[in-house]
Amino acid sequence: MNAFDINGLLSQMRAAAAIAQGPNRLPPTPPVQDGVPTDFSSLLRQSIDTVNGLQMDAGKLANDFEKGVAGVDLPDVMIASQKANISFQAMAQIRNKCVSAYQDIMSMQV
Repeated sequence: MNAFDINGLLSQMRAAAAIAQGPNRLPPTPPVQDGVPTDFSSLLRQSIDTVNGLQMDAGKLANDFEKGVAGVDLPDVMIASQKANISFQAMAQIRNKCVSAYQDIMSMQV
């Protein structure tokens, strides 16, 4: 799984703070790194796609091993399966933290 770009996340938090400070301020444009936008939604989508890709690869390797395809070894299948499992667990924990943060923000009094 790709590491989160902390600068991109911080810029998103700053943009949200700027919007909260008043209606007259315009939000900054999303940061761009190497021609690719690094806003939170694109980072989240990229992470989900990466986890999905790992799970699809692990499933394909497992099916190929079951069919007896030459060149597919059990250690490769197990390693791919564990990578997919760990990345999914990490994504689930990130989701839980985001939901918890959302609930904390929504319960704040203004």
